Formats: sequence, C-alpha cells, structure tokens
Amino acid sequence: MSEDSRFGLARTVRLPGPLKLDGGGVLAPVDIAYETYGALNADASNAILICHALTGDQHVASVHPVTGKPGWWVRMVGPGKPIDPERHFIVCANVLGSCMGSSGPASTDPKQGAPYAMRFPIVTIRDMVRAQALLLDHLGIRRLRAVVGGSMGGMQALSWPATFPERVEAAVVIASTARHSAQNIAFHEVGRQAIMADPKWRSGAYYDAGDPPTAGLAVARMAAHITYLSEAGLTEKFGRRLQKRTAKSFGFDADFQVESYLRHQGLSFTDRFDANSYLYITRAMDYFDLAEEHGGHLANAFKGGARFCLISFDTDWLYPTAESRAIVHALNAAGARASFVELSSPFGHDAFLLDVPEMNRVVDGFLRAGER
Repeated sequence: MSEDSRFGLARTVRLPGPLKLDGGGVLAPVDIAYETYGALNADASNAILICHALTGDQHVASVHPVTGKPGWWVRMVGPGKPIDPERHFIVCANVLGSCMGSSGPASTDPKQGAPYAMRFPIVTIRDMVRAQALLLDHLGIRRLRAVVGGSMGGMQALSWPATFPERVEAAVVIASTARHSAQNIAFHEVGRQAIMADPKWRSGAYYDAGDPPTAGLAVARMAAHITYLSEAGLTEKFGRRLQKRTAKSFGFDADFQVESYLRHQGLSFTDRFDANSYLYITRAMDYFDLAEEHGGHLANAFKGGARFCLISFDTDWLYPTAESRAIVHALNAAGARASFVELSSPFGHDAFLLDVPEMNRVVDGFLRAGER
C-alpha cells in the first residue's frame, strides 16, 4: 500500500463486512471511497480522520473530479496548515449512504445486479462511524490522534469517541450538535418532500431512466442553503438588489440577486449529488441523538478519556452556540478534558468552511498540544 503522498491519493476499497446497522439490517460487502494525505509513521500514531458534512465528500484537499473546484477544506488541510501532511497521516472517507464511491442507494445491489435505490438500508451517523472503523482497520490504524469534523462531520467526530473510546485520542467538533432539533428535522423534511414530489423521482427508481429528479433536488438544496447562511450575511451580500435589471419584472423571474443565487446553488448541486443519497443522509442526521444512544444522558457518551475541542459561531442559527454549550456541560459532567470557544463570523453556519483565521489557530493549537 502506498498511502505516502503529500498531495492526496484517491482510492476505493471493497470490504467484505458484514456491517451490522442500527436499523437492524446488514450490509455486505461495504464499499468505501477515501483519500489520504501524508504518510503513516512507524507506530501508526499520527493518523487524523476528517469527517465531511452532508453534501461533502472525501475530496477534502484535492481537486473535485466533477466540479473541478479545490477541495472543500483547503483552508484547513495542507502543508503548513493546522492539519498538515508533513506531520499527519490524513484520511477522509465518503460516508455510507453517499454517492461519491461509498456504498449508497446508487450502488449496485449484488443480489439484484441493479442499483439499490430505496432497497438500500437506512443508516445512522453511528453506522457511518462503524464503516470508517472498518476502513481504518484495513489501513492498519488502531488509534486516531484526532477525529475532526464540522456540521454533520462534527456529529461523526462526537460519535467516534462514544462508539470506539479506545481508538480516539482527541476530537475537534466544529459548528455541530449532539442531536437534531425539531427545527433541523423540519427543514430536512421540506427538502425530502421536494425530492419525492418530483415526478421524476419514481419512488427512487430513476437510475435506469437516466433522468433524475433534478428539480426536486435543486429545491431541497435551496431550502437547506438558506440555513447555512446568516441574515446579516445575506443582507450584506445581496440586500434587496435586483439581478441584472433596473426594475421589477412583475412576474416570477429571479428579480432579486438572492433569488438568482439560490437558483444557481440548487441547479449546480444536481450535477454532483444523488437525490436518493440526499434522502438517506438527511434521515441519518435527523435520527442522530447521542444522549439517546447512551441511556438518555449525554455525559455517558464521554467516558473514554479523549480530549475535546468545540468551536461554534455567533451567527450560526442552524447549530447555535447553545448546542455546543450543552455538549461542553456534558463533557464537564463526565470529567472529560474539553476546551470551547465561540468565534465571531458574519458567515453563519458556513463559517467552518470559509476563511476564519481564528478557527485555524484554535485547531492548530489544540492538535499541537496533543503532539508534545
């Protein structure tokens, strides 16, 4: 195995499984698409797992093969950056249920010889973590120096030490939560209904037709994208400015810049994402409740001795600072080592993906403190 490139190696591995799922099903075999950066040291002690968000993928610091854009976290990952291939062996895997190479509804069902579609089993955040553990076993990594993630990636970063306490030294949880709220679930349900109301969805069996439900998926993306931004950020960027016109059309074209922006976000998303995967992953997020998994007490999830770093943003109303504080209180109750900071940013929830130098400094300091 030659996972020794500073600049990233993309791979897909088929693991025999079986992977037992929280919903009672079993998945076998299990395909996992992943990228690595850097080299694993002699005692396999320098591995960092990066967990991606809902619409992210394994291309964390390399050019995306579909869009041609830079990796989604090039501000955080790279030479001289907080997560550095000169110091760390970096792994990022496409989550179970997604559409960038890991097993998901678009994958071929070996029993049917056709895409799973809605026959694919429902998965949870914890199932995603178990699949990542299978990958780490394959790579010869028994213990992680750190697991790092934002948003849904932060849910995985929380679930890792709760599920495999002996395998995690530290966790960095950014702009995330320990459970989905009623409001979070409500926004996701709007998106799912938009997809399933598209006649081209065909109850999920649209793969052979080659005509996916792009209209429904675009609307789902538009609704979700609003939650990633802040009101102040939207006002500053767009306000009520008109889009390439001097007067209102008195019709239903995209009169306003913000309308045009959301339509573009929705349509461009359909070029790289699968509608059924969107259904499955949003459901996994809605089912996430770490306290429920541990007898109803969140503190019970944090008794493995890992260090934690939590970061929130003051304009994030999707996973507001109160959610991070609740996690910190549970960590304190469990006697876990934890640091927490709320950062100021105009970018809302999306701040964890954007240029926030203070976030980089916090993550860098936390990781270096564990390397001394």
